Amino acid sequence: MQEDFRLIVDLVSVFAVAACGGLLAVLLKQPVLLGYIIGGMVVGPTGLGLIKEIVQVETLAQFGVAFLLFALGVEFSLTELKKVKAIALGGGTLQIILTIIFTVLVCGITGAWGTLPAKGVFLGSILSLSSTAVVLKCLMERNETETPHGQVMLGILVVQDLALGLMLAVLPALHQPGEAIGVAVVMALVKIGLFAAGAYAAGIWLIPRLLRLLAGTESKELFLLGVVSICLGIALLTEYLGLSIEMGAFVAGLMISEVEYADETLTIVEPLRDIFASLFFAAIGMLIDPVFLWQNLELILGLVALVFVGKFLIITPLVRLFRYPLKIALIAGLGLAQIGEFSFVLASEGQALGLVSRRIYLLILGTTAVTLMLTPFVLRLLPFLFDFAESIPWLKSYLVNDQALDLSADLPQKDHIVVCGYGRIGQNLVKLLQQYQLPVVVIDQSESRIQQLREAGIPYVYGNSVSLHVLETAGVSHAQGMAIALPDPASIRLCLKRALELCPELDTVVRATQDKNIEVLYQLGAKEVIQPEFEASLEMANHLLIGAGLLPDLLQQKMQEIRQNHYLDLRPERSPAEVSQYLQKVTRDLNRRWYDLPANSPFIGMTLEEVNMRYLTGVSLMAIRRADGEEIDYPNHQTTFLLGDRLLVVGSNQELNALVEIAEGKITIFPGL
Repeated sequence: MQEDFRLIVDLVSVFAVAACGGLLAVLLKQPVLLGYIIGGMVVGPTGLGLIKEIVQVETLAQFGVAFLLFALGVEFSLTELKKVKAIALGGGTLQIILTIIFTVLVCGITGAWGTLPAKGVFLGSILSLSSTAVVLKCLMERNETETPHGQVMLGILVVQDLALGLMLAVLPALHQPGEAIGVAVVMALVKIGLFAAGAYAAGIWLIPRLLRLLAGTESKELFLLGVVSICLGIALLTEYLGLSIEMGAFVAGLMISEVEYADETLTIVEPLRDIFASLFFAAIGMLIDPVFLWQNLELILGLVALVFVGKFLIITPLVRLFRYPLKIALIAGLGLAQIGEFSFVLASEGQALGLVSRRIYLLILGTTAVTLMLTPFVLRLLPFLFDFAESIPWLKSYLVNDQALDLSADLPQKDHIVVCGYGRIGQNLVKLLQQYQLPVVVIDQSESRIQQLREAGIPYVYGNSVSLHVLETAGVSHAQGMAIALPDPASIRLCLKRALELCPELDTVVRATQDKNIEVLYQLGAKEVIQPEFEASLEMANHLLIGAGLLPDLLQQKMQEIRQNHYLDLRPERSPAEVSQYLQKVTRDLNRRWYDLPANSPFIGMTLEEVNMRYLTGVSLMAIRRADGEEIDYPNHQTTFLLGDRLLVVGSNQELNALVEIAEGKITIFPGL
């Protein structure tokens, strides 16, 4: 009884320290799993030594691996894979194979693994995996999951995750002697084939019926018990067959992924997955010796550099091979250069099978942890690196793809609507416009979406919407209007700015991905900014208020006032300091400049409406800093210029030079001043 109580104390300690470590990681903007690992290091035998029942904790932690891979299987989507099937299946597979081959060659040349090449294959498998959790989190934070580089990275990650199941199945065969390894691998593959055939049959005829039966009880407890039994039962079956628990859990998830109850299954299992996953990563941390990491810090940092450079040099050329622009290839190469969290699973299995010594195992864990910590910093730094590189003329020609890759033969010449982005919003918008026989041109840089446009007979331009040449090809200068439905904020701002350079009076409606972007887009010249979440709130409120007896005409008037006021009634309040800080951040990619208004400038005493700065020069005024230190962010048309004003303006170098000449009176625009 005392031993059981000791295990309870140990589990509570691990969960508590994992929660503290996870909270610290979030506050430091790091992947939460690193916090779990550090928490495990603190309470483990090489730390404070608070955990006594380590074997029992590690055994329970195996549930974390099983539920992680089960959820991964349920989330697996063939639909998402089809969007980038060429680079995902071709590039992802080649990346894994090349990484393994490269690792085996390096190990063979250096003699790092003796005479057993299987150990090189094992290490190559670990290095070939990248972190789905970290990359996806970074892309979601920047609203870049639907961008071309986001789709490329996620496509490759999906294939890597799928390959993990195969690696776990083949892994037990790798500890066989060299002369028998071929036979062992073949037998493992045969077992996988037979098991896959059985799983496929069960996934079609057995699992859907079982889930319908469980759902029919309308008991969440029974549904959860049934799903967990399916997951762990299949996992135990694969273990019995000599494959692995992880392989079985992943296949169990795949069997449920195409059933109508997949979403409900994932929702119910996620809390279990998260709790036991935290236990698994904390258990990994308990095995790490901080003293060992410190004593081998130089070696680990060297391995980190080798991993980053090696994976970058493999992934970047592969993405280019599939005819993606160099900039997308570079982002994908750097974004996927880390070692993924599922490598912990492979490393644990490898140590248990005797493929690696404890020293090598600890080096793998340390290297993986450091690469995971570096990835968010690298992805945040990329926009600034590209801004700098694009400021160098000879580099810009390589990084910026200004030309249209393809276009329809029957593009309308004038009075058409240009739609930038053919995602869900863009597709619905085009359908509505075509119902009224309005000519449309769609700009997109996704090959799969361009193919949809070709098949539907919709005029298109295949290229980057932020390119002046692509916008010119789409006929923006002679368009009736333009809708921007791009996925990431930076591209939206650049597209809007450059479209208005071509046609300052263009009627532009823009989708704001975040509420804090609304004022920025209006300031850049958008005629209308739509925020989908706010629009949904307005329509739902409108329906309910009409049902409560309020007059529809009055409600419509009120809703329109909210829109005209830029959703101010719905937006959360932000301090002036927060607004200023965000404004400084978003203007970095728009060629901003602080300009001191001369004392003799004709602007002084005039309003922004009277100056009409954007029409005259193409420059957008984002903020004014008064002589007394007051800052006016997003000045409106009634804002008056005063002596000593400092202006935050964005525009091309040519536009900014034009502003300087007018503001200094070198060009007379305002007669009598």
